[in-house]
Amino acid sequence: MTAGIRHDEMRKRNRALVIAAVRQAGQPSRTEIVRRTGLSHSTISAIAADLIEEGTMRETGQGEPMPAKRGRPQVAIGLNPEAAAVVCLYLSFNCLSIVLVDYRGEVIEQRKHRLTTLALSRQELLDAVVSAVADIARGHGRVMHIACAMQGIADSAERLLLWSPITPHSNLPIGPTLEAAFRLPVTVQNDCNMMAVALRWLNPDRYGDNFIAVLLSHGIGMGLVLNGKMFTGTRSSAGEFGHMVHEPGGALCRCGRRGCIEAYAGNYAIWRKALGKSAEEPPVADIEAAEMEALAELARREDGPARLAFREAGRALGYGLGNLFALIDPAPVAVVGQGAAAFDILEPEIRRALAETAGGQHAEAISFQTLPKEVPLILHGAAMTALTSLDRETFAPGLSTSANGRAERRAHVA
Repeated sequence: MTAGIRHDEMRKRNRALVIAAVRQAGQPSRTEIVRRTGLSHSTISAIAADLIEEGTMRETGQGEPMPAKRGRPQVAIGLNPEAAAVVCLYLSFNCLSIVLVDYRGEVIEQRKHRLTTLALSRQELLDAVVSAVADIARGHGRVMHIACAMQGIADSAERLLLWSPITPHSNLPIGPTLEAAFRLPVTVQNDCNMMAVALRWLNPDRYGDNFIAVLLSHGIGMGLVLNGKMFTGTRSSAGEFGHMVHEPGGALCRCGRRGCIEAYAGNYAIWRKALGKSAEEPPVADIEAAEMEALAELARREDGPARLAFREAGRALGYGLGNLFALIDPAPVAVVGQGAAAFDILEPEIRRALAETAGGQHAEAISFQTLPKEVPLILHGAAMTALTSLDRETFAPGLSTSANGRAERRAHVA
């Protein structure tokens, strides 16, 4: 009995290694999978044959030459896009972005829904999310997972949106509602965490075991990876960098507290300062991108309130990063979102502030990369979270233990 259990666990582990290697490499040969996993050629061949027979993978063409066969090319294998699909959504201010992604990770369909998130009732908001998922999944019977990225503080264990500036409602049961509607596994994560997941997949050389993704937009957020693992609190609210205190008792933040980094570096804070408004004034709900771009251009042209506002934002960000780097080693930083377009104005002040902190002793060695579009990153991170969950929970165990569940889920969504 014990030997049988051990053999089954070993089989599951080896299948998981092979699936992960193929997902990372794209279309590797069996020899490349051997290099990536450390498993023997015979083990790889047996597992690959099983996965191809089950429909999880398929042969895709010629790979690298086989050394023992005088240049004869091997046959590459890849994930079968038709094996499964996942629905990924991102709920942000007045917008629900949603994509349908195949098992290989390619987008099948994408849509955007305009919602008045601050005005919708609790039930109306939940109904809008369910309706959007049902609409994009209709006719795709192979949907097997739903991944949600949320702007705000998310509890991934209970799959709740605890608090968000986009809605007056708290403790929204996004995950349980979707699970009840579709009988599918559902994950709920903070949007900045999903940015970090995407960066690791898209650029693993730069974003490996330790890095930071900072969202500069209307609000300020952070995804933090340490020692190869996403840093999350007990409620998976991500690194709440924007709500670290920059100045005690200072400017009013969207969260209702005072002096947060976001209250100086968020779009609403820069706009408030540049227009000469009081730091006590309640933050506006949203600012058009064109208006922020105009403020940035004004700051570049002349010394005045707009330039002062961006400098103040840079100082808040720099001191915040410096305090963070006093606790952890300096790491690569991705600056994501609309604010990345104004990074040329922010960076000098960020570096000056960093140099004044204990964590900024080597500020010149800290590298920044700017990525102005956060939504594609967030959705990509959600997709990879859903797909790797399927890899581990559904396809690594094998169809003998998961086929009935898959059939039931597909029939329900279809």
